[in-house]
Amino acid sequence: MRMSTGERIGQFSLNVGVLLLSIVTLYPFWYVLMYSLSDPKLAMGGGLFIWMKGFSLTSYELLLHSKGIFHAYGNSIFRLVVGTAINIVFTAMLAYPLSIRRFVGRNFITLLIFFTMLFSGGMIPSYLVVKELGLIDSIWSLIIPGAISAWNLIIMKNYFQSLPVELEESANIDGATPMRILFSIVLPVSGPVIAAIALFYGVAHWNSYFDAILYINSDAKQVLQVFLRTMLQSSSLQQVQGTDNFAASIGLVTEESVKMATVVASVIPMLIVYPFLQKYYVKGVMVGSIKG
Repeated sequence: MRMSTGERIGQFSLNVGVLLLSIVTLYPFWYVLMYSLSDPKLAMGGGLFIWMKGFSLTSYELLLHSKGIFHAYGNSIFRLVVGTAINIVFTAMLAYPLSIRRFVGRNFITLLIFFTMLFSGGMIPSYLVVKELGLIDSIWSLIIPGAISAWNLIIMKNYFQSLPVELEESANIDGATPMRILFSIVLPVSGPVIAAIALFYGVAHWNSYFDAILYINSDAKQVLQVFLRTMLQSSSLQQVQGTDNFAASIGLVTEESVKMATVVASVIPMLIVYPFLQKYYVKGVMVGSIKG
């Protein structure tokens, strides 16, 4: 069908608007990347970074030699992988019975869970609970207290309710236990919502830093985001003292260039994972929210 003049103008305006919005959204990331790859002395001049000014990897070299960077990366990756796996298992084990209509008291339990989305105990009670459990200065203090998110639980519950009832009925006839039904039948056909919830949990684990500040005391157990926060709030070059003092002393790098390199290093893992989960992310959220 041919478009009228008004429709063409509207379509053109929409395309221009989306293009401008994309540029505004992406440019801060591009600026940080180009600044980190630029020659630190040239980058100090400021201005727009459409492309790198010169080229230097010295900031990344210093970052890789900085104290604690690999420990922080390892702790964050452990939290991301193990924490997300625990989140998915625990959320599924609670969402499945709540999705069964014959389960007595499921509405009351769901109401209690929803209540936690509106009100929480606060920071001090949470800290006291973690302390009494003996989890202070343990990586598990960053995983176990947030094992189940009420929001993600409701999304997964609604998705399970959208599945055909015949799946469960046929498994019951064959004598399958509820756990067998969940792990052998329900979860294998729930790939979209699992991917979506995994992305929710994974991003939350990777970006979280406040709980690590509260519960972790040892530098060797800190996560990458706390390391990044320290880099951004203090002198970046002080973080690499004792590792490459020669490069720092002759002014090959600046604090800003090291900070930019640190930001890029913290964002790269999520940029790598997200494209693989994006199609499941949209599908899982929409199905889980509409067919409840």
